[in-house]
Amino acid sequence: MNLIIHLYYGLTARLNQAGSHIGMLGLRLLLAWEFWESGVEKFNGDNWFADIQGDFPFPFNLVPVDISWFLSTWSELIGAAALVIGLGTRFFSLSLIILTIIAWASVHAGNGYNVCDNGYKLPLMYLVMFVPLLFSGPGKLSLAHWLTRRFMAH
Repeated sequence: MNLIIHLYYGLTARLNQAGSHIGMLGLRLLLAWEFWESGVEKFNGDNWFADIQGDFPFPFNLVPVDISWFLSTWSELIGAAALVIGLGTRFFSLSLIILTIIAWASVHAGNGYNVCDNGYKLPLMYLVMFVPLLFSGPGKLSLAHWLTRRFMAH
């Protein structure tokens, strides 16, 4: 029995160590991919925010449509790149959380809890995935971790 307990604790210690590297990286890469795709679509597409700006929550409904489109596009593109390298993760997580809440309120909320009919299931999952990044940072496999170790050590 002691051998089983010893093996269990050894395994969980290794999984915990790997999790401090891989877990946050996985979240960052998945979210980066999703927001990069959305940003590229906006960058290459036509501005359709005029159709939904009235549904944006206050005060975002007061921002001119072209400025909203520009900010949304570049927040997604720069935020995705920052998530990939793990720099500014908390700032961009908060920025993309705000962007996701605006999208939820203006596009997804009235379509129900589903994915197929442009519902709010995916935005809700994105919001939940951003929580550990916002509160814990990018993890050990990140430029921020490397810079901190490089310049703040001793």
